[in-house]
Amino acid sequence: MTAYTTLLEETLEAWEFTRQGVIEELQNIPETKFGFRPTDESRSVIELAQHIAESGMMMTGELPRSDGDFRRKSHEGFLHEYAKGVGGKRTKAQLLALLRQSHADGLKRLRTAGELQMLQLIRRFDGKMGTRLAWLQHGIAHEEYHRGQIALYARMMGRVPALTKRIRGG
Repeated sequence: MTAYTTLLEETLEAWEFTRQGVIEELQNIPETKFGFRPTDESRSVIELAQHIAESGMMMTGELPRSDGDFRRKSHEGFLHEYAKGVGGKRTKAQLLALLRQSHADGLKRLRTAGELQMLQLIRRFDGKMGTRLAWLQHGIAHEEYHRGQIALYARMMGRVPALTKRIRGG
């Protein structure tokens, strides 16, 4: 087990685990099923992958900013600033590449900002103040939530989720 020297590195390792899990769940679903949505009101597999990428890009764009504030723009304004072009990514290969690259870019931005910056306060979407590191944890939890949705979609398609396969040893 790695001995982390900072809270930031420990948190980034948790995000690495989460993002890799999202990627594995998407790899587990055939591309022909990426349009699947359980109900008309639900996001499709494509839309979930896009949303996860957009949210991560927004998070890793705003948290490192010295003037970061999740109330400084509308949600759509943040997506325009940080996640341009995501909607055009629709194939399995494009989405997996986007998730990998946006994660690598985000890690770099957060590491460059450093732990001290991540311990500073930022205004959250609800208007309350919280540390950037706590908001990064919120982002990881958000990604895990959607990872669970993708796993459930896989079950609905008659597939065994990737994490279940890993736990079972195959």
